[in-house]
Amino acid sequence: MQGARKFLRGLAQRRSGLAAGVFIALLLVIALGVGLIPQIDPYKLSNDAMLPPSGEHLLGTDDLGRSVLAGVLYGTRISLTVGFFAALMATVIGILIGAAAGFYGGWFDTMVMRIAEFFQVIPSFILAAVIVAMTGTGLAQIIAVVGLLAWPQVARVMRGEVMRVKQLEFVDAVRCLGVSEWRVLAGEVIPNAVAPVLAVGTLIVGQAILLEASLAFLGLSSAELVSWGRMLNTGQRFLFNAWWMSFFPGTAIFVTVLAFNLFEDAVGSVLNPRNTR
Repeated sequence: MQGARKFLRGLAQRRSGLAAGVFIALLLVIALGVGLIPQIDPYKLSNDAMLPPSGEHLLGTDDLGRSVLAGVLYGTRISLTVGFFAALMATVIGILIGAAAGFYGGWFDTMVMRIAEFFQVIPSFILAAVIVAMTGTGLAQIIAVVGLLAWPQVARVMRGEVMRVKQLEFVDAVRCLGVSEWRVLAGEVIPNAVAPVLAVGTLIVGQAILLEASLAFLGLSSAELVSWGRMLNTGQRFLFNAWWMSFFPGTAIFVTVLAFNLFEDAVGSVLNPRNTR
C-alpha cells in the first residue's frame, strides 16, 4: 500500500502523465460501457448518408448512414483490446527471456540478443503485414503478431536490469543460504528488476494500437470489426467530400497513442529514480 501511494504521489507531480492517465481511464470506461448502451450502434444503417457533424449526429455519418460517433466509441474497445493484450503478451515473454538471458549469460544471452536485434532491424509494420496476410485477419491473430514483434523491447530492458540486480549484495546473501539459482532469479532478482519494464509495457500499448490501426487501414483486419483503422480505410475514399469520416477516427488514434506515450514517460520517471527525463 505504501508503495502504491508513493507511486500515485509521484505520478500526480507530473501533470502531463496525470492527465494522460485520466484520459486512459476514460477510454477504459468507454470500452467497457459502450456495449451496454443500445442507442449506440455502429452497424445501424440509415438514409442519412454522409451528413456533416450536427446536433442530431455529433460527428456526422458515413457513406452508409452509420454514426461516426458510434464507430469511434466502439473502436475504442478494439484498439484497447489489441493494445493491452499485445502488450501483456510482449511483457510476459520479454520478462522471462530477458531475465534468463541477463541472469545466466553465456551462449543463451548471445542468442537472445541476436534474435532481438533481428526483430528490431526489420520494420515491424512490414513484417506484421506479411504475417497477418498469411495467417488471417482475425483479432486474435493481430494480437499475437503484435505481441510477438514487441517482446525484444522488454527483453533488452529486463536483461539490463537483471544484470544490475544480480550483482547486488542481498542476492549474494540469499545464495549463501543455499537457495537454488532458479529461486534466486524468480524470488529475488526478477521482483527487484521488473519496475522499469512496466513502463516499457505501457509504451507498447500505444505502439500496438498504432500498428493495429495501420494494418486495418490497409484492409488487413476483419471486415466485421469496427475499428479506427477500418474507419480510416473507408473514409479515405471520401476525404474531400466527407472529411469527418477520417478526421475523427484519426484524431482518436493520435490522441490515444500520445496519451500512452506521455503516461509511459511519467511512469518511467516514477518507477526509475535514475531516469532524468
